[in-house]
Amino acid sequence: MIEKIAFGNTGHFSTRTIFGAAAFGGVTQEEADSTLETLLEFGVNHIDTAASYGAAEDRIGPWMAKHRGDFFLATKTGERTYQKARDEIHRSLERMQVDQIDLIQLHNLVDENEWETAMGSGGALEAAIEAREAGLVRFIGVTGHGLTVARQHRKSLERFAFDSVLLPWNYPMMQNAEYAADFHALCEICRERDVAIQTIKAVTRRPWGEETKNRSTWYQPFEEQDAIDKAVHWLLSHPGLFLNTVGDIHVLPKVLDAAARFESAPSDEEMQELVEANEMAPLFV
Repeated sequence: MIEKIAFGNTGHFSTRTIFGAAAFGGVTQEEADSTLETLLEFGVNHIDTAASYGAAEDRIGPWMAKHRGDFFLATKTGERTYQKARDEIHRSLERMQVDQIDLIQLHNLVDENEWETAMGSGGALEAAIEAREAGLVRFIGVTGHGLTVARQHRKSLERFAFDSVLLPWNYPMMQNAEYAADFHALCEICRERDVAIQTIKAVTRRPWGEETKNRSTWYQPFEEQDAIDKAVHWLLSHPGLFLNTVGDIHVLPKVLDAAARFESAPSDEEMQELVEANEMAPLFV
């Protein structure tokens, strides 16, 4: 089974691999239900979705009558103003057929102008706080992509006591000295304040090039088990970090299998071999 650790200050012990329901953007309910069985098999107890992930919230909804107590349930709003975010939070509750969401996250909050809107008067943060006060959500987080996200998350934590952050982290990104420094500085603050740290893009090989796109991910993921093992084990060797899984239901079982077998980190030599053999390249430059 996959290790469980405290998800920040929430009191919940989440599997270190969190199901990234972006993988449900274009699947059928039958495919989603089959994936549920895989999650239960590996003991995954945390789902991370978003209002913008196509049909994902609708696919999760039918599970909740029987399995609501089995999962810490997180979603996201990409809206920046109070009313639109409030409406989207309520739609998410309806789509997932629940009375309460465990974690609502302000989605991809990196752009400075959008940040000012969302965090200011009449912004999305006010809707999230209102939903928490009403008991519709329990905790509030913030997410983001790109090379400036770690720095922006630090700014967000100065403005508000978020319960979680989410951002990219993988071996190629660690080679970017500036991003690595920002990432580690963010982690230090999060650990001081008991803020959960979620990571994405752990099993990214590179951006799609001239290859025929055969996965639902917007990046090219690893597909071979050995490569996935190294990428996942490298990420999990960082204490306290969560790995949000790949956005393709067909790659997902290999990621969970790798996580279940995690014991130690691959060596630097093994990671360099992985980079060279797979022509790995960073998504964000």
